[in-house]
Amino acid sequence: MEEYVLLEQQSVSASQTLRAALCKVEANHPGFAYDLVLGLVRKGDVSVNMNESLLRLQGTISEQENGEYRSSRTEEPFQELNKKSAALKKILSRIPDEITDRKTFLETIKEIASAIKKLLDAVNEVSAYIPGSQGKHALEQRKREFVKYSKRFSNTLKEFFKEGQPNSVFASATYLIYQTNQLMITVKDKCE
Repeated sequence: MEEYVLLEQQSVSASQTLRAALCKVEANHPGFAYDLVLGLVRKGDVSVNMNESLLRLQGTISEQENGEYRSSRTEEPFQELNKKSAALKKILSRIPDEITDRKTFLETIKEIASAIKKLLDAVNEVSAYIPGSQGKHALEQRKREFVKYSKRFSNTLKEFFKEGQPNSVFASATYLIYQTNQLMITVKDKCE
């Protein structure tokens, strides 16, 4: 990120071109950016838990900065969807800091479950604005994927409490953030 800022200071157009290229590759091959960074970390022989780091970073990214995962529609249901999406990701970003304190983590899990429900309710409200059955079907499909990963997250938590390995929780929470972002992209694609 620091190198990107340096590049941006030297050449705004070069940094914008690089960002656009990376976004295009990521859109066509989801996970590319993750694999690229993981490869760089390995090449640099640095010890980093990527999923934990991604979760922590998610809490520092403001939704205003990340317009890619935010609806620009002004109607209340879309604004609520933006808020619910951001809230879920913010709660998930706290997991690395709270996973070692059982009482706090159990409260966080309750917050996550509530945030998932609220996000799904907001998606249902927005679906009324999607024109045509094809768009509604695409959103329903994306919603089913989100629910599937929500259930996987729940199962991962059960395993964590049996075995005590946080890495699988970090990975599962990262996937849930990804699915949240995919929901938002689908809404934007079908409604804007």
